[in-house]
Amino acid sequence: MPANPSVEPDDIFDLVNRLKLATTVSELHGSLAGFISGGGRFHTGGVLEALHLEAGTTASEDDLKLLSRFRDETEKDLDDSDLVFQPWLPDDDSSLTERAEALVEWTRGFLGGLGLGGAARAKGKLSKEAQEVLKDMATIASTEFDFAEDSEEDEDSLIEITEFVRVGALLLHAELSNVERPASDTLH
Repeated sequence: MPANPSVEPDDIFDLVNRLKLATTVSELHGSLAGFISGGGRFHTGGVLEALHLEAGTTASEDDLKLLSRFRDETEKDLDDSDLVFQPWLPDDDSSLTERAEALVEWTRGFLGGLGLGGAARAKGKLSKEAQEVLKDMATIASTEFDFAEDSEEDEDSLIEITEFVRVGALLLHAELSNVERPASDTLH
C-alpha cells in the first residue's frame, strides 16, 4: 500500500458524514476545485476553514491529513496537462436524476469556491469565452433537471452538460491561475 493512497469519493463521503458537514461529496469537490481555481490560498487554516465549512464534530489528525491529500490531488488534477480532471459525480449505475442533481451541486460548489478563492479580482481580465462559461455555469447551478429515467436522449444531454462543466472548470482554472495576484491576501 502506498504511503499516501489516492483519495476516493467514498473516503470523502465517510468524512462528510463523520464530521457532520452540511454538504455533499460532489458539492465539496466542486467547492474545493473552485477555490483552487479562483486563486484561493490555504494559509494557516485547512480546507474546512478555507471553504467556510463548520464540522459538527472535531476533525481528527487523520481527517485533516485526508483533507490535505484531497486538496493536493484536486490541485494536481486541475494542473495536469493531460486534462485528467473530472468533477466528482455519482457513477453511471446511479439514476439519471441523482447524477443530474449532483452535477448541479458540483457546479454550485465550484462557483461558490471561485468566489471564496478570490476570482472577483480577475473581473474584466477573463476572455469572453470564460465569461460565457461563468454565465452558463450559473444557469446550470440554478437548474432543476427533469429527466425521464430511461431516455437515451436525456442521458446524452447529461453527458454533454457534464463535459461542458468539466472543460469550463479547466478553462476557468487556466485563465484565473494566470491572473496576477497581490503579494498578500489583503485586498485594498
